[in-house]
Amino acid sequence: MIWNLFKRKKANQALVERQYSEITGAARSPAFYESMGVPDTVMGRFEMISLHLFLYLRRTGSAGEATQGLAQEIVDAFFEDVDHSIRELGIGDMGVPKRMKKLAKMFYGRVTSYSQALDADDHQALTDALKRNIHPEAGDDAPSMQALSDWVMATARALEDVTDETLSAGQLVFKTVDREVM
Repeated sequence: MIWNLFKRKKANQALVERQYSEITGAARSPAFYESMGVPDTVMGRFEMISLHLFLYLRRTGSAGEATQGLAQEIVDAFFEDVDHSIRELGIGDMGVPKRMKKLAKMFYGRVTSYSQALDADDHQALTDALKRNIHPEAGDDAPSMQALSDWVMATARALEDVTDETLSAGQLVFKTVDREVM
């Protein structure tokens, strides 16, 4: 029985790698950093990967069991990637668990606040949450997150049209962000 779990994970590995690569690639779009006020820093990139992963998870939450299993494997890949990144930044083995716990708490807090804003179709709440999360120490001096909020709202709506078959094949693609439009 346990061997079936390992076989399934191995079979999904290509799907997980392809979908996670799409999530991280989309999160690296220069438009977020050049036109939407996201700082091009380690934490800015964490925020954008988290945001894309959130949008992916939001869509897969209503999909079938197989797709939700794939989504869990992608979340696992995300946290493995975060762990690896922390270690690359020079954090020692003793400090990694503490930072991983903090980053996991940050991620799930964002999932909650972004979900609530999207569920309520509350643009201002989403804008405020993005500003608070992406620029936690800037206060009133933080750049506007309106363009990013608009993008999140539009992307969440667009992802509703993605078929379950596309999701289960690990082929969800985020629309390219046009720097000129923002």
